[in-house]
Formats: sequence, structure tokens, C-alpha cells
Amino acid sequence: MNILVVLIPVSLVLGGLGLAAFLWSLRNDQYDDLEGDAWRILSEDDDAPRAPK
Repeated sequence: MNILVVLIPVSLVLGGLGLAAFLWSLRNDQYDDLEGDAWRILSEDDDAPRAPK
């Protein structure tokens, strides 16, 4: 029963850290463009110039 005195605060702290990380990612627009990367990898437009052959 004494282990609950340790486990409950540890679980609350870890849950709070997870919630804080999620809220930080929302505020910093981490989920802004979900499909942009998927389309960007399929694009044939290269930004870097090609080396001569």
C-alpha cells in the first residue's frame, strides 16, 4: 500500500508532462499541414540544381 504513495504522484506528473508536450505542439503549429509532406515527396520539382553529366 505504501507504493501507491509513490506511484500515484509519479503517474500524475508523467500525465501532466504528456499533456504539456501535446499543448506545446498545438501552440507551435506542429499539426498545421498534415498533407503537405505527403504531396511534397511525390513532387518531381527539385529545388537543388542537378549536377552535369
